[in-house]
Amino acid sequence: MPQNATEPVAAPPTGVRVAAAIVLAEATALAVVGLVLLVLAFVHTTTRLWAAVAIVGFAVLGAAVLALCAHGLLRLRPSARSPVILVQLLAVPVSYSLGVQAGRLLIGLPILAAAIAVLVLLMLPSSRQALDRVL
Repeated sequence: MPQNATEPVAAPPTGVRVAAAIVLAEATALAVVGLVLLVLAFVHTTTRLWAAVAIVGFAVLGAAVLALCAHGLLRLRPSARSPVILVQLLAVPVSYSLGVQAGRLLIGLPILAAAIAVLVLLMLPSSRQALDRVL
């Protein structure tokens, strides 16, 4: 049965709430990185300012998408789960690249820990049951 605007939304299980909090923290971190990159783009001299601004735009857009997905998870929207899982799966090789290949463990390990935590939390039976909808 589809949910109407008048029907109360069930409280999300703990796994979904914690996953949404981690995704929101990722969105916040990405927004902060975008702002730092924006400041650095204008403080340092660069011949490719347009490229720096484009990277900042992607970071801010990514932060907005993650924040919307976190909100969707809290409202138990099944459509929010797939983008979150995709981003977390993409974060695993990024964290490996930063942590192992680039030698920046303090950046790579938190990204890996967050990605694995969100993936595990969203695959818990209670989370899957709450986010699955029969059409």
